[in-house]
Amino acid sequence: MTKFVFVTGGVVSSLGKGIAASAIGSLLKSRGLSVTLQKFDPYLNVDPGTMSPYQHGEVYVTDDGAETDLDVGHYERFLGVSMGRENNVTAGQIYDSILQKERRGDYLGRTVQVIPHVTDEIKSRMLAVTRGKKPVDVAIVEIGGTVGDIESLPFLEAIRQLRLELSSVNTLFIHVTLVPHLGAAREIKTKPTQHSVKELRAIGVQPDILLCRSEVPLPQEVKEKIGLFCNVPTQAVIEAIDVASIYEVPLMFHRGGLDDLIVTMLRLDAGPADLRVWQQFQERMKAARDVVTVSVVGKYTHLRDAYKSIQEAITHGSVANGVNVKVEWVDSERIEMDGPEALLGSSHGILIPGGFGDRGTEGMVQAARYARERRVPFFGICLGMQCGVIEFARDVGGLSGADSSEFDPKTPHPVIGLLEGQHGVTKKGGTMRLGAYRCVLTPGSHAAEAYAAPEVAERHRHRYEFNNEYLKRLEEKGLRVTGVYPELNLVEIVELPDHPWFVGVQFHPELRSRPDQPHPLFKGFIRASNAERLRRAGASEAKAGATGSPRG
Repeated sequence: MTKFVFVTGGVVSSLGKGIAASAIGSLLKSRGLSVTLQKFDPYLNVDPGTMSPYQHGEVYVTDDGAETDLDVGHYERFLGVSMGRENNVTAGQIYDSILQKERRGDYLGRTVQVIPHVTDEIKSRMLAVTRGKKPVDVAIVEIGGTVGDIESLPFLEAIRQLRLELSSVNTLFIHVTLVPHLGAAREIKTKPTQHSVKELRAIGVQPDILLCRSEVPLPQEVKEKIGLFCNVPTQAVIEAIDVASIYEVPLMFHRGGLDDLIVTMLRLDAGPADLRVWQQFQERMKAARDVVTVSVVGKYTHLRDAYKSIQEAITHGSVANGVNVKVEWVDSERIEMDGPEALLGSSHGILIPGGFGDRGTEGMVQAARYARERRVPFFGICLGMQCGVIEFARDVGGLSGADSSEFDPKTPHPVIGLLEGQHGVTKKGGTMRLGAYRCVLTPGSHAAEAYAAPEVAERHRHRYEFNNEYLKRLEEKGLRVTGVYPELNLVEIVELPDHPWFVGVQFHPELRSRPDQPHPLFKGFIRASNAERLRRAGASEAKAGATGSPRG
């Protein structure tokens, strides 16, 4: 029978429940167990696809085309497996399903209520994730929101009921909570955790393990106090202190005995933990000395979670190349005001990520021009690729006023246009080109060299695409199409052959990058950016030698 680990959070949001759940999953997997993860979000949106990045952060897309919470990205990166739409469930999906059943008459005239109908629907989704072709040993279920939030109550009631139905031997409650350190008083305060657990116990859920987020290590007497007042054994009070990298979390939890505790409490037949992958990743990260500067030019840079997978893919690529990458977050609107030279002059590589709408796009176009003309390694992703094409069409292709019909419906040269299947689509949610599609690569290209394969599959999330009516003219001017979706002849990758590394992709490669398997394109981009760093350093030394200046 599949065992369940339920992860809840208290005191404040953004405590890292998703990272904690992912790290627990990686620890159990390292002990030979099969694991899946699932996130329940209490908001009423059906999915985050129509939500602003400033509201929600990144929308993570799975192979099957589901638009999900960014924590699903952490699940995939830590477990090294692909998730699907069943791994992220929202309150909107729950209530939508119930209302459809009510309209069909499935409830046979009964009054539809939160208990039992809503909680039964939630439980059925939790149980369904374990019923694949190959049942898993452990299902880790993260409950979004914070204990005390009114919208989270049905989910907490559902896990209370599941414990009664499945027994305590098959279920485990882990509560992530805050133990603040007050610098002025030089004291660690346990009261927020006590009140959070009290709130949880009031609705019938007694935590088995507490993960205590803190800026400082917790003394033994503090753990004993928390255990006493929260009705938890002292050894089940696990500190989760701040670390430099999220990939240190599995190692930290292992040192705290968390995986041993879970295996014992759930009576799992598991071997010893094999954490060599995480240890080697940390060693390579700490051994890197050379610093490569990469500018990410985007329109949502004020909220870094909007580019969470971009951040992680850059980290994976930097470790694979044995360098540290310093990311400069550049608001594309600032480039429109101040110009690219002022903001990108120190960049060894320029990356333009995805986005929607026309705000800030002219700044992205200017950044693409700067990268092309200055021969700085360039990586354009989705909207970034489109801005690179627009710039090339205007400044090299001679197509004055070229643009995307998304930004300017009256442009004389819509080099980026609406996908054929998108005409007439009025609903916004779940209607883009979503999920994994195959891409055939051109031999000898940067992409083919990076992938070392003739064909790949990558994930998409867009409505607009390269307009093939301009393909021949732009190719004659030097743009090279190196990746195509053959079924519809859609352009997926473009490159400039006479540039050190200028690659634009219509898909989102960051969604497939893993710590132990960095995405080939990110790995190639960081390698090219490091080569640019070395070239500049060599040029600087040569100049210093020629003028007789002392070397610094």
